[in-house]
Amino acid sequence: MTAVTPFSSLTTFRVGGEAAEFVEATTREELFAALEDGWRRYDDWMVVGGGSNLLVGPDGFPGIAIALRTTGIDVVEADGLPDGVVRLRVQAGESWDGVVAFAVDAGLGGIEALSGIPGSAGAAPIQNIGAYGAEIGSVLASVELMDRSTGLLSHVPSSDLELGYRTSVLKRHGGAPAEREAVVVSIDLDLVRTTDGLGGPVAYAQLAGALGVSLGDRVPVRAVRDAVLALRASKGMVLDDGDPDTWSAGSFFTNPIVSERFAASLPADAPRWPVGDVEEPVTVLPLDGSKGFDLPPAPTDEQERLVKLSAAWLIENSGVHKGFTLPGSRAGISTKHTLALTNRGGATGEDVAALARYVQARVQSEFGVLLRPEPVVVDLDI
Repeated sequence: MTAVTPFSSLTTFRVGGEAAEFVEATTREELFAALEDGWRRYDDWMVVGGGSNLLVGPDGFPGIAIALRTTGIDVVEADGLPDGVVRLRVQAGESWDGVVAFAVDAGLGGIEALSGIPGSAGAAPIQNIGAYGAEIGSVLASVELMDRSTGLLSHVPSSDLELGYRTSVLKRHGGAPAEREAVVVSIDLDLVRTTDGLGGPVAYAQLAGALGVSLGDRVPVRAVRDAVLALRASKGMVLDDGDPDTWSAGSFFTNPIVSERFAASLPADAPRWPVGDVEEPVTVLPLDGSKGFDLPPAPTDEQERLVKLSAAWLIENSGVHKGFTLPGSRAGISTKHTLALTNRGGATGEDVAALARYVQARVQSEFGVLLRPEPVVVDLDI
């Protein structure tokens, strides 16, 4: 079904002009038809899920935008699954948080720490969503893709997706691997049946604190979900029509990954984590050891170790605080979380982009780090 629908009504930022053409697909058949027709008539195309990771400018999009609204969650049989593992096949238009709620209600563990993340199931592997010590990559078995060049469907194993920190080979052109244009139609998740109601070990200190347990303890999956939802709500990261702090794309900038040597040049209290271990910060102080600490031994493979920094800390310590706005702008930093850029009411995409550029400039000037935006940005410069 075609319609005239601005991106301001399709995205959680509530900003953006119109696409040249808009189509809503509620079934797989409608999706396939919309893709085939759109690919035939347009060079520019995009698929819109929950709109929670999309910032669009006032001029909109020059091609076709297909709103993905397909639904369905099914248990599927698969050879070689370990005992107690259940495979769910989820249609791409399903609400991601709805998928987590379904799993928790069914006593399935593995994604409960990813509760409250807005957006659609099909977008989850594109961004390799993660939170509170968990990532979808740990449970993703495969994705079903529709290929533009062939018009055929295929199931691609997660091992071929090059999943990394908030990225994958799918993160291009509406969900297309670099070597071809394709759209995620469904995803397969391998979850664990929790006969005792307990999920896996708690892997994030803040979550453990909220639950009143120690890192590595196991607690009921429902308790994890409830705690995560409460934590996200306290940061304005759960969508709420009455709260402008949630009119955003969540965390706007990714946490920078830098060399260990560069991290050593930052202030001693700047949080940092070894890449691949996002829990406990590593204290890496100045190279001259002036405060009595030495750098760890050099890696034996002659490749310098990488360190993940806290974008929120960099922003806050560059002088941009919660609630900050530029003069005359209707966009602002969330009053609850420094990493969220928000529409305070009546903002434009350019208001948000100008604030993002200001934050980037402050952090780069203060610390020499260029923050990278996490959302897909259309018709704007950041």
